[in-house]
Amino acid sequence: MKKALITGASGGIGLETARQLAQQNYQVTLVARNRDRLEKALSGLSGSGHTILVADLNDKEDLQKLATHLSAEKYGVLINNAGNGTYGKFTDIPLEDQLATMQLNMQALVTLSYSFLQKAVKGDALINIGSLLAHSSLPGGAVYAGTKSFVANFSESLWCEFKPKGIYVTGFNPGAANSDFHANAGGHTSDFPKFVMSSVEDVARELVKALQKRQKPRVMQGWKNRFMLFGFRFLPRVAAVNIMSKISPGMQN
Repeated sequence: MKKALITGASGGIGLETARQLAQQNYQVTLVARNRDRLEKALSGLSGSGHTILVADLNDKEDLQKLATHLSAEKYGVLINNAGNGTYGKFTDIPLEDQLATMQLNMQALVTLSYSFLQKAVKGDALINIGSLLAHSSLPGGAVYAGTKSFVANFSESLWCEFKPKGIYVTGFNPGAANSDFHANAGGHTSDFPKFVMSSVEDVARELVKALQKRQKPRVMQGWKNRFMLFGFRFLPRVAAVNIMSKISPGMQN
């Protein structure tokens, strides 16, 4: 039985990915902060043998417990999906909130990647969830965008390091999706043009496909997002940044 651990798995992209992997006979461990939401998510998975782990990855003790769990238990797949951000201009957002975003999106991700890869063997896979913003800036979300650039570059380097061992690492970069991320960040899915939005089902489907193919060190999700980034190549950087500022929820007030 193939085993996968997914962080941030009580809803959104994480939960939908768990559902799709469970349908492919993976035994899935769901990790998130809220026990009630995790138990509800667990009850909706097909198959058997799935488990939950309650952990707040911004809590050092919880993070270390999960890292120890990854060192003790053998998983074939780790999906670092947990992440957060806050929409708003840099000095309008409390510094502690932005440092917490950096802790979750980077330090926790690196810690869990380290524990997983120390035990990884040929055929295993690590997927770190980044963002379209790994390829672009986001005025009104500067720290969040910066963390996702880190995830993309970090994952790409690991792809090269572990490829000779037959271990696949990638940074998977979704665009805006109709998940609860935007509400948690202080915005709404309606803040974004409809043409750039993807469903969580579509995002998870592409993620699972990338896991199956195991080819690229960076995977950009969605043809609309790929088309937009392709177009940015022909624009002056100033113009590209200004376009992103126009669609950013953090710049609308």
